[in-house]
Amino acid sequence: MSMRINAKSILLGAVSVVALMSAAHAADVVAPEQPASGFNWSGIYIGVGLGAGANVHKLSSDFIPISLNGIGGEGVYGEATVGYDYLVSPRFLVGGLLDAHIGNIETKLDVAGLSASVKETYGFDAGLRVGYLFTPSTLGYVLGGYAWQKYKLDSNAGFGMDWDQSGYFVGAGLETAINSNWTIKTEYRYTRFGTKDDLLSQFNVPNGALNLDTSRHTFQIAANYRFGAQEGGPAAFEGPTYNWTGFYVGGGLGAGAAVHKVEVPPLGGLSFNGLGSEGGFGELNAGYDQDFGSWVAGVKVDARYSGIDSKLDLFGTDVKLKGDYGFDVLARVGMKVNETTLAYVLGGYSWQHFKFDAPAPLDASWSSSGFSVGGGLETAVTNNVTVGVEYRYSQFSKKDFSDVYPIPSGLVTDTPSFHTVRLEAKYKFN
Repeated sequence: MSMRINAKSILLGAVSVVALMSAAHAADVVAPEQPASGFNWSGIYIGVGLGAGANVHKLSSDFIPISLNGIGGEGVYGEATVGYDYLVSPRFLVGGLLDAHIGNIETKLDVAGLSASVKETYGFDAGLRVGYLFTPSTLGYVLGGYAWQKYKLDSNAGFGMDWDQSGYFVGAGLETAINSNWTIKTEYRYTRFGTKDDLLSQFNVPNGALNLDTSRHTFQIAANYRFGAQEGGPAAFEGPTYNWTGFYVGGGLGAGAAVHKVEVPPLGGLSFNGLGSEGGFGELNAGYDQDFGSWVAGVKVDARYSGIDSKLDLFGTDVKLKGDYGFDVLARVGMKVNETTLAYVLGGYSWQHFKFDAPAPLDASWSSSGFSVGGGLETAVTNNVTVGVEYRYSQFSKKDFSDVYPIPSGLVTDTPSFHTVRLEAKYKFN
């Protein structure tokens, strides 16, 4: 496993740990019952966040019947937010927000001494959100709006260019109060940008000769400071009484993207990171948690069936690379930021099956083992049911395709990584 991937895994784990420790510190210095008593969700807030994710670029042409979905990139980003929320009833909220972000989600190509990359540099989102208070201190919400992003192509051959794309985003998240003014949130966004058909116009190439359609899957952990929240809001309604100790079963729906790092050493040391896939999945899980007071620790096993794939349409013939099903065995540890909400990190073993749908004899399937790290927020909505938003970064081992096809060892290898987010519901047995 390369140092680049190790560094990324450590960074993503560190982001989760920093957010968790911040929540733990806030919970320690303020009485835990304070957020649940008259917390005022209406008003202006500002916030900062750290996130990770991946994008997928679809390339097509109006003149040739070829399309590839897609070219993938991955990385991390930082974000600043300003927003306003208004409680229209004791449990329903509407609001607006404006975000600005800067990051390094990028695709890289190295071959025969040539290095090139396409990177997301900076951008902003402007949108609306609608939320529902599961408890007086925890908000579940959906959001959507306008997105704008700047891209940059760099190379060591003296060639480069930049452009921008605009589109829309949709998403969902959980936000919970940790003291009289501060909240933390976990949030997923899917962003879809409009077709860029004039990318090569500066080279006198007709519009439509190369079309670029980009989508992005991101997850962030953020902290918001809410002005006036300590002044008290509507009378707090009664929240559930939840015991975190016990066995549970659950399920979820998720989405995300994968990036395959393909290496072909005989072709000038070709390294391409990467080939992109995206899609949704369904997941079932079971586990056990033990409550240690302020902390909760547990284990879980899950199984999923996925539609995350890449697609090449070549003169009417479809070729797909799928990550179709898999499972995870994970451990997690979390801090109760209030009596009904848990902020946690997790990690463990992951297994994934892949399938290459192509005309014979190129069709094939294989599996790969690896690890996952991540984190999220989970909140009780009844005495037995919780809902949550969770992110995972999964890294799988390098696959030598001499195990799949009759080719020399080391000729072609693939190292996949996944960025996935799931919205979960769990039922805990008493």
